[in-house]
Amino acid sequence: MRNPFRFFRHNIGIDLGTANTLIYLSGRGIVINEPTAVAVNTKTNKVVAIGHEAKQMLGRTPQHMNVVKPLSGGVISDFEMAQEILRQFLKKLAKDNTFAYYQNAVVGVPADLTEVERKSVEDAVIGAGVSQAYVIESALASALGARLPVGDPVANMIIDIGGGTTEIAIISMGGAVTIKSLKIGGDKFNEDIIKFVRDEFQLIIGEPTAEQIKIELGSAIPINDKLELAISGRDLLTGLPKEVILKDMHVRAAINKSLRQIVDAAKEVIEKAPPELAGDLLRRGVSMCGGGSLLRGIDQLMSKELATTVTVVDDPLTCAARGAGIAVENLEKYDYILNSPMRPRDIKL
Repeated sequence: MRNPFRFFRHNIGIDLGTANTLIYLSGRGIVINEPTAVAVNTKTNKVVAIGHEAKQMLGRTPQHMNVVKPLSGGVISDFEMAQEILRQFLKKLAKDNTFAYYQNAVVGVPADLTEVERKSVEDAVIGAGVSQAYVIESALASALGARLPVGDPVANMIIDIGGGTTEIAIISMGGAVTIKSLKIGGDKFNEDIIKFVRDEFQLIIGEPTAEQIKIELGSAIPINDKLELAISGRDLLTGLPKEVILKDMHVRAAINKSLRQIVDAAKEVIEKAPPELAGDLLRRGVSMCGGGSLLRGIDQLMSKELATTVTVVDDPLTCAARGAGIAVENLEKYDYILNSPMRPRDIKL
């Protein structure tokens, strides 16, 4: 007898990022792309909002409301909230289909996670309503999403600058030959900007303002257009509202140290690679993805420092999620690069 629910089985790819969570639904593509944030009423301990709605509340909530970002540096810091976010996002997908059943999920994780931290990610995915969870290193997922020939015996170098981490890897024959994970990303750039504005202008600003500054003024190298932005916050000395004019050179100065660490890590990855693969990079170049790759001139900076061509992939924000989606749609083909699935329960339909 045919299974009446066979058409409602779904496989998903998940990019559970520090800043944003993306979900790839097999056969449809990216269906969820929202901030990894949840607003909780601390009096009732109930979730008030998730995703975009929760992020809009950041820095603007009353005392009994708290906006939680359950991941820090690519690691789950609040398990219950991370699981709740995934559960709510999957609930959104299933709203038109009561019998939706999520069979397999492939989720990207930073390369330097411990076994306990990896298991925490798997448990969160399982707890959100997925039957089997596989994990893939984020760098490998990004390389798949960039359509790099990861199974070939050639160097595929990827630099993925996300919200909480930067993953840098040289991949050949389905595995990372050399790989490095840094706790530096878009969120660290924001922190750098907040600190710079406080120290230089005696002005206290919040994370949303720092994000706006980064997007509108941020650059990795000097640019032809001189950019400036009027920003407001709280005066450090008087406690009253204050406005200052910020320029693009201020932002470059603020994030320079963090950018330097990413450049040095990329050089270190190349230095540790076998000579043949390092030689491949001259011919094949380097691919960049993640939100940090949208920083003006960062590809030019990397190209100069690494002495090879550096290209930002198409649609860099969704690269890792697309890679996880490709892996989950071709589980048998990519089984060798995935961790064994967790099977905490056997669901029969």
